[in-house]
Amino acid sequence: MIPNAKPLPKGLVARITAGVKYMISGEGPDDWFGPGQPLEPVAQQVAGRTWDFDVAVNTTYTPRASEGISFEQLRALADNYDLLRLAIETRKDQIGSLSWDLQVKPGYTIPKARIKQIKEFLEYPDKILPFHTWSRLLMEDSLVIDAATIYPRLTRGGELYALEVMDGATIKPLVDESGRRPPAPSPAYQQVLHGVPAVDYNRDQLIYWPYNPRVNRLYGMSPVEQIIMLINIALRRENSVLQYYTEGTVPEALIGVPTTWSADEIRDFQRLMDQYLAGDTARRRRMTFVPGGMDYHPLKDPQLKDEMDEWLARVVCFAFSIPPTALTRQVNRSTAEEAQATALQEGLAPRKQWFKNLMNFILLKYFQTPGLDFVWGLGEQEQDPLVKAQIQNIYLQAGVLTINEVRAELGRTPQEEVKGGLDERGTSPESTIDQSESGSTGSTWSGSSGDAGQGK
Repeated sequence: MIPNAKPLPKGLVARITAGVKYMISGEGPDDWFGPGQPLEPVAQQVAGRTWDFDVAVNTTYTPRASEGISFEQLRALADNYDLLRLAIETRKDQIGSLSWDLQVKPGYTIPKARIKQIKEFLEYPDKILPFHTWSRLLMEDSLVIDAATIYPRLTRGGELYALEVMDGATIKPLVDESGRRPPAPSPAYQQVLHGVPAVDYNRDQLIYWPYNPRVNRLYGMSPVEQIIMLINIALRRENSVLQYYTEGTVPEALIGVPTTWSADEIRDFQRLMDQYLAGDTARRRRMTFVPGGMDYHPLKDPQLKDEMDEWLARVVCFAFSIPPTALTRQVNRSTAEEAQATALQEGLAPRKQWFKNLMNFILLKYFQTPGLDFVWGLGEQEQDPLVKAQIQNIYLQAGVLTINEVRAELGRTPQEEVKGGLDERGTSPESTIDQSESGSTGSTWSGSSGDAGQGK
């Protein structure tokens, strides 16, 4: 400090500050009803934070503790509502029925032996289950709790040994200061077993693959969670219908009371009966006898199925993009086929893309093959025989497939090569051999989710 220095007057400091603000924003002290100057930020060091997570969020280790419904409740709803379980199993069947291929991307060259090795590994990803069943495990956790998780088990030499599906309900994602998943070697996930944190995993040790992540949540939102209120309604409705057969068959009715009762006595009796029956659907299905000269007047016959049931079925099918034609009133054939095609396009295609991205991530990270692409084929239920024949003919005319490749798809023996030393496409056998051995761009090696170890 300067000796004997006098502090600046407060009015002068205020005027200097106002002048600086006016130079920046153009807002002066006489601007009536102006926007005002923003408050000074107090945490500039957190610029770029993705979401406003709770303080010390990583110390709360119970999975989904910050959500309104737990993993266990989501699974209980999916297991106890029959219609919901049917929709889930249908979607799993559709994914499991598809064939898959490993295709070389344009501009890349991959040896034939390497493609065969990866294909044989993926036929049994966890060394136990075939790809068809293995994919169903992933789809179950994706559709119900949106927490599909894979543990890449490595050998002592660091090579990939197996891709084991892990219970995603035991995984608690962690965040760093910016709200993102911490990079390796910092822990990014924590497995909670028997209510206590058991194991930490970094991003290289675990594949956590939600389908519907949200920027303001640690966890994804599954189709089951999206219709949780409707599932609760449907469960209570099903329980009521069950009790119609197990507890009694009394419909809604008017019951007369003695003529000597006053309005207050009727109101008190009504309140007493409402309290007695409220919340107990089984008791409401039983006949209740009270003293006095009463007679019974039913209002209507019980309806065990009405428009409400059809509406619930439509909503559940819509959540999973499955056509509700099997559960609703009959429609004409063209409408049903259109609904089926729409469901496959709007529902199955995004799930296929989600699975494809997962497999391509595995091919890139654990097989070091960025030039290899996981592609889906057609399931048997998707392809009409006439349409299949037309597609094969188009491929033959364009030179995409050979006659022997088409015959192999049909389960027939290969046709002999044509005379003159040319193969089916009209090229020399030498050029074909050179092309196949060099692993040229666009070569495809097929694998089937149903037939392990067999290529097309």
